[in-house]
Amino acid sequence: MIRIERERVSGVNPVSGASHEGVIAHIVIDRPEKRNALTAEMMLNLRQAKEKVASEPSTRVVIVRGEGPVFCAGFDLEACREDPLAMRSLLTGLSNTIRFFRKCPCPVVMAAHGAAIAGGCALLGGADVVVTDANAKFGYPVTRLGVSPAVSSPFLRQMVGDGQARARLLDSELIDGRRAHEIGLAHHLVERADDVLPRVREIAGSIALKPPDALRETKHWINELDGSLCSKAIDGALHTSMGLAGGPEERALLKKYWEKTR
Repeated sequence: MIRIERERVSGVNPVSGASHEGVIAHIVIDRPEKRNALTAEMMLNLRQAKEKVASEPSTRVVIVRGEGPVFCAGFDLEACREDPLAMRSLLTGLSNTIRFFRKCPCPVVMAAHGAAIAGGCALLGGADVVVTDANAKFGYPVTRLGVSPAVSSPFLRQMVGDGQARARLLDSELIDGRRAHEIGLAHHLVERADDVLPRVREIAGSIALKPPDALRETKHWINELDGSLCSKAIDGALHTSMGLAGGPEERALLKKYWEKTR
């Protein structure tokens, strides 16, 4: 359900005239029949895939994308049907996965086509560049199920600022790609979902021709400045979300959700 693809790129830096070549690694969430809904195992596999490609000296850029009509619809809540503590594993896996991608030494570009909902929206916090389409859907509707999206808050506020982060986390309504682009949740906007991946490839190809050492050190310093490497806030946000996992409110609302979708 998680696969790796590689494409080799080469070209000339237009400023220095130096030749560069390397690999753009694609990490693909490949579960389109479930709208790429995430399990704890899939998130572990995402982290393993990131470690694998980032450890390869030839990797210049990492693209994260989803197969099928949407990027990611969030958690696969079926795991919580029988196990009240499964939500804890999902939340922990999500927090760890965002951290892993944020700390990736290579730039990470995410193709958020169609929809990035709940945990899928949270994943964007691990990206350096996000591309989406005008009609894509974004947001955190999980509060309706008694699940706190606080786990996303440290990363979301880095992207959109405190005011917009507060609004998005407390308002369970979804926003479209145009609005996501306006507030900084996405950095590049195209009109159609089919245009997202070509734009992502174009951006990744441009980045891949830049000096890798300069990119790596620049990203590391940005992470130092914005708190990406500070675990205090990230751990606190995770513990806040986990504090409700398996609780009576969540269990009652999930039960109603499963009855409604049966």
